[in-house]
Amino acid sequence: MIVSALLTSVGINTALCVLFFTLYSILRKQPSNYEVYVPRLLAEGISKRRSRFNLERLIPSAGWVAEAWRLSEEELLSLSGLDGVVFMRMITFRLWVHFSAVYIVTGFTCMLLFFSEAKKLYKRVTQLRSDPSKQKRMNRGISGLFGRKDNVIEEYQKKLEDIEESVRLKQSEASLAGEESRAAFVFFRSRLGAATAFHLKQSVNPTHWITELAPEPRDVYWPFFSESFMRRWISKLVVVFLCTLFTISFLLPVVFVQGLTNLSQLEILFPFLTSMLSIKFFSQIVTGYLPSLILQLFLKVVPPAMKFLSSIQGYISHSDIEMSASRKVLWFTIWNVFFASVFSGSVLSKLSALLDPKNIPGKLAVTVPAQASFFITYVVTQGWTSVSSELFRVIPFIFSWITRPFTSPDDDEFEVPSIPYHKDIPRVLFFGLLGITYFFLAPLILPFLLAYFCLAYIIYRNQFINVYAPKYDTAGKFWPVIHNSMIFSLVLMQIIAVGIFALKKLSMASTLTMPLPVLTLLFNEYCRKRFLPIFVAYSAESLIKKDRQDQNDATMTQFYENLVNAYKDPALLPLQYSPNNDNLRTPLIYQA
Repeated sequence: MIVSALLTSVGINTALCVLFFTLYSILRKQPSNYEVYVPRLLAEGISKRRSRFNLERLIPSAGWVAEAWRLSEEELLSLSGLDGVVFMRMITFRLWVHFSAVYIVTGFTCMLLFFSEAKKLYKRVTQLRSDPSKQKRMNRGISGLFGRKDNVIEEYQKKLEDIEESVRLKQSEASLAGEESRAAFVFFRSRLGAATAFHLKQSVNPTHWITELAPEPRDVYWPFFSESFMRRWISKLVVVFLCTLFTISFLLPVVFVQGLTNLSQLEILFPFLTSMLSIKFFSQIVTGYLPSLILQLFLKVVPPAMKFLSSIQGYISHSDIEMSASRKVLWFTIWNVFFASVFSGSVLSKLSALLDPKNIPGKLAVTVPAQASFFITYVVTQGWTSVSSELFRVIPFIFSWITRPFTSPDDDEFEVPSIPYHKDIPRVLFFGLLGITYFFLAPLILPFLLAYFCLAYIIYRNQFINVYAPKYDTAGKFWPVIHNSMIFSLVLMQIIAVGIFALKKLSMASTLTMPLPVLTLLFNEYCRKRFLPIFVAYSAESLIKKDRQDQNDATMTQFYENLVNAYKDPALLPLQYSPNNDNLRTPLIYQA
């Protein structure tokens, strides 16, 4: 890709980012859009609806940036739980690495121009390193377009009475049948007792009785709660097969996208475009912006597809589904975007050579740098524009406009969204991989990555304040996914470095770099032994300490009483019909 094509892509995506920021700063002030941009504040009653027109609403402003910047980690913890803190820590940790890398690469280059002695240069570089220290529902607009008549209300009430009678008949039939579920929640009066029972085998046949720690009530995923071991095992096998098939089939659009980056190859494949490709601006858009845009559109289907596959894999908690989907999306992106892009074209026909471990560093050293310009454009398109569209919330905004005429302006029933970790965590981690891999191959990628992480830092903090509310908390269990991704990125970078030094016939540098992957993997193994058990289960020491605190807690009696109704499938809760129709805002049917 030529420089002008890269600049064209940067210009288009910068314009889109500015457009999204400007539209967001105006639309977020309109009362009719509160449900889209501040649903959390509406649900909590913090934001007040302003009905009187104010000229200030039409003027773009950046006050939300300062509000997001001032948010402390303690406030973020109270707003979004430990998962939100872990998510922002992930962005901050990549952010500082790339910020430091920009200074390091710049200083390193300048000193190379001033000195050809490595010892003095090393001392100077080490000296330059720094230690970087939810108003009610918004007015939905047009009211009275579709007025409701009394006879319609009576008709609906009659239908609801019939539905309730049918539901209660079904419930009584199930109760009289005396059917029992294959699974149950067992409560203990001590955390240590629960942990002990969890680790003990309950049956001689390990597949007969399966015990696992209960998720919090809001986190229970009921479809697989009472399924057998065989059903879960088969489900996992099916999901593995479908994931593999989906990953392989995605190679086709990746290879097609890579073909668009080569102008001469385009002219051979599509000769009827030769005259149009001769136009400089058109060719720059086709080779510089279009490939990343097409790949981004294809990638939109990956997170929902992986979450669906994880939901049928046998997990009994939403958080486990979310974490499983995060891992699937991350490794799908690494293999289908990074490696498939790197090994497309002529190298794809030489996969047999890659089966030899000795050839892998050399092949990576040749193919990875060749795709640097594509990944710089990918960061701009998939990074800048996507994170700006996260702020603008395009789909919720369009959906709000479509449903507004059919919704009562006094309707207070709406759901505050939760952040889709399975989509956003893999994206941030993949950009981290690109930064670690390319910082010494193509330092030009660093400013673009740094701009992305700065945008993500401000925008996601704003979304945690105004938009997203946690539905459950995994207590930071996403961190092992982040840790493993960083280790993989480091090892990949080190292997490429060995190959680069070997190609340049720098045998000493190549030999001295070889211990780095081993040392990194040893560090990872130590972290797995030292920190991973904390994310898997609590220690007996912590459980005993907490049990002793509970003995002196007067609220524990009420807590035990509430456990009886805490874990109950919402589908089995009784429905109660309300004949009160004096107020149209009173729900005709509600949940006990």
